[in-house]
Amino acid sequence: MLSEKTVKTLIENGLEERSDLFLIDFKMNADNKISVVIDGDNGVTVEDCMFMSRAIEHNLDREEADFSLDVASAGATSPLVNNRQYRKNVGRTLEVKATSDLKVEGVLIDVDDTGVTLEWKTKEPKPVGKGKVVVNKQAKIMYDDILEAKVVIKF
Repeated sequence: MLSEKTVKTLIENGLEERSDLFLIDFKMNADNKISVVIDGDNGVTVEDCMFMSRAIEHNLDREEADFSLDVASAGATSPLVNNRQYRKNVGRTLEVKATSDLKVEGVLIDVDDTGVTLEWKTKEPKPVGKGKVVVNKQAKIMYDDILEAKVVIKF
């Protein structure tokens, strides 16, 4: 019988060997369909997925339990779910929805252990007279307050 704990241990062992990779998602259903999503500090290549696949598959016995295995990278439009994903995206534009009904699209300029700092430009009314002026804004958003964050891909 194949256990979820065994597979999780194999994933952790693979990630210890490759410290540049980290786990985004892991699922295993009753039919032994194993799904693993990884990301990396420098992105993920096909070879990285093959490495993780081998780290799991080569340590399981198909004679003992049949299984299917899918190892994939986090998609470009997938929400960021791991703090390390923010670090690798410094300098890129993010769309962040926060618990305070804040929805911001801005450049990720800083990441620390508590949250992220975004910077963006917006038009605000002039202090005196009619019309608007472009103003630089910045906001620090704590990880706990982020409902969803995605990298904005512009063409």
